[in-house]
Parts: sequence; C-alpha cells; structure tokens
Amino acid sequence: MTSSDAPPLRIATRASRLAMWQAHHVSSLLRIAAPDCDVELVEVSTVGDRDRTEPLSQMGGLGVFTREVQAAVLDRRADLAVHSLKDLPTESVDGLSLASVPERGPRFDVIVLPTSHEGAIASLDDLPQGARVGTGSLRRQAQLLHARPDLQMAEIRGNVETRLRKLDEGEYDAIVLAEAGLERLGLADRVSLILHPPLMFPAVGQAALGIECRLDDAETVGVLERLTHAQTLAEVTAERACLRELRAGCHAPVGVLTEISEASQLRLQAVVLSSDGRQRVNVTVEGEKTSSVHLGRQAAIELCRCGADKLLAIES
Repeated sequence: MTSSDAPPLRIATRASRLAMWQAHHVSSLLRIAAPDCDVELVEVSTVGDRDRTEPLSQMGGLGVFTREVQAAVLDRRADLAVHSLKDLPTESVDGLSLASVPERGPRFDVIVLPTSHEGAIASLDDLPQGARVGTGSLRRQAQLLHARPDLQMAEIRGNVETRLRKLDEGEYDAIVLAEAGLERLGLADRVSLILHPPLMFPAVGQAALGIECRLDDAETVGVLERLTHAQTLAEVTAERACLRELRAGCHAPVGVLTEISEASQLRLQAVVLSSDGRQRVNVTVEGEKTSSVHLGRQAAIELCRCGADKLLAIES
C-alpha cells in the first residue's frame, strides 16, 4: 500500500481533545510502521459525548463511547477505530477485530485538587472530613469509600477540561482522573496524589488503546499488528478475560493490576467491591504470560468463590 496507488487509512475517533490525541498518536505510529500509508481522521459523535449529564451507570454503560465509532468502520466510512481500551466492551462486535494494542501509558488514577490549593498532598487522609469528591466511576467511588467512608461521592461528567473547570470553580473539593489522560493533554502538573494499589486498583485496560478494524480487511490487520506491544497485550488480555468471565461491564466496581516479571510470569490482582465500599473481595493469580486468558478466567472464578458474583448482581 503506497500513498500514490491506494486510498488513505481512515481512523474513526471521538472528537474530544483526549480522543484526538489518541488518534494522532496512532497516526504517528502508523507512519513509522508503514511510512507509505497516508492517514486521515474521521470524527464521530457518541451517545456518551452527546449526553453530558446522565450518570454513565444509568446509560446502559456498555459501548456508550464506542458503538458509533465501531459503526463508522463497519459501514466503511473509516478503516479502523481507536478506543480507550477501558471503554471497549469485552464482547467482540461481529465483523470487527481488535487488531492492535500499542504500549500503554501510566495506568493509575490520581486525585486532583483545585488550583486554589497549594501543592500536592501526601495521602488520601489529607483530604478534609466529608470532602466532596467528583467521579462518575463506580469503581473509583467504591474504592475511595472503602478507604474513607466519610467522603461524599458526587457525579461528574464532561471531558477533562470541563471537569477541571468545575473543580476550580468550587463544585468539588477534589476530583479523580486518570494519570494517563492528564499526561497526554500536557496537564500532569495538576496531579495532587497518585492512587496506587491496594488503595485504588485501575480499570481493566486503563491507559491502553485498542485499535479495531474490519475482520475481513487482511491488509489493514497486517499493518496494525505492527503497532502491538507484546507486554501490554498480555496484560490487557488477562484483564479483559477476567472482566468477561465475571460478566461485568466496563463501568462495574472491578479493579485490576497486572505485572509481568523478567521471567515472563504474569501476576494479576483483581478486586470487586460493593458500590458503598463496605464489602470488598480480592484475589491474586500468577502464571506464564502466554496463559493470560486462563489466568484472567481463573481470577474471576476465584473472585466469585469469594462472593464477587453476589456483589455484582446487587450492582446490576
């Protein structure tokens, strides 16, 4: 495929600043992996972008940021789609292939304080009693409440810039965001505290990108495979297998952390909580990284033996 004898590769993406950063990042990776390919972006509006008020947990959850982007590939307006992998449901869509997972960014969540607050904080305990914390994520809410039951969880929607503006205008005492998103937008200086496990386990696929294309488009599949980062793929494969086995959506109160040792051992820690944070079950599994699907399923089965299935049934 060359720029002189073939049409460009068209990337379907949401139009938010962060989604556009992700699409441009993939575009730059493509130009390195396949320098003869021309690349164009196709902006798509999703239901999650259009509705900025209703809680994500009340919008059906699954696919609110991905369905329309996937449709653009299926109806051939675009050749591939770039997603935040944490938003991509684990059940595949007929006709589409998750063809590539590039190297992920920093995967942890962070506390952000208003600009009126000087400096970072040393721990979650430094937040005042009853602090109003903005986050629309059940996973984040549950883990924060598990550590600090006094905190007031408040729904927040909108892109990163909108959330920061609401914080700085005094609607919240603090908000929780993804470290990777802030870094990608050049806003890393807004991080007040990084929330490491066991305090806060990241979402499945957090900070990773998922690139889909049509299953029958062998040429594009071949190009995209060159962008895959093997370690990230092994990690997110285990994480997504765990979530799929739990039959939980990407907005459920499920957190994971995968680590791969120099000996190619994959260690997966997973937690499931009740929405109020009072109940929490966790497991750790370990094995060869080549068995990532098996390890993910094993983690889910062990979680359910500890009662995670009952907690998830309550949340649904």
